[in-house]
Amino acid sequence: MIYYATIDTNIIVSSFFKSDSNPRKIIGLILDGTIIPLLNDEIIREYYDVLTRNHFSFDMDNVFSLLSDIEEKGIKLDRTQSEEQFIDPDDIVFYEITLTGRSTGDAYLVTGNKKHFPKKHFVVSPREMLEIIETN
Repeated sequence: MIYYATIDTNIIVSSFFKSDSNPRKIIGLILDGTIIPLLNDEIIREYYDVLTRNHFSFDMDNVFSLLSDIEEKGIKLDRTQSEEQFIDPDDIVFYEITLTGRSTGDAYLVTGNKKHFPKKHFVVSPREMLEIIETN
C-alpha cells in the first residue's frame, strides 16, 4: 500500500541523528516508495535551508542525496488555504500542502511537533505514521 504524507523538516533533521529512530524509519519508507512525500517549492527550500546550516555539521553529500531523492519521489502540489491559527507561521505550508493532498484521498502530515498544528487525525507523529502503516 502507498501512503501520502507531508514531512515536516524536523523529521528529516532528526533522521540524521539516530539511525534506529522513528524519523529514520519514515525516511526509509520514503526511499522504498511506501510513503510518497507531498511537497511544494517552499517546503523544498526549507529542507535545504535548515539541513545545510553550519551548526548541524551534516555531511553535505548525504544531505543533497537525500533531498534529491525526496524531491524525485515526491509530488508537488499547490497550497489549499487554511484559516487555522499557527504558533509558527513557517508551519502553515506543511499543513496546507497536506490539505491539498487530502482533497483527493488520504494524506498525512508527519511531524515531531504536533502541538504546533491543529488537532486533526491526519497530523501524526512518526510513531503514529508507522502504526498506521503497520495496521494496513
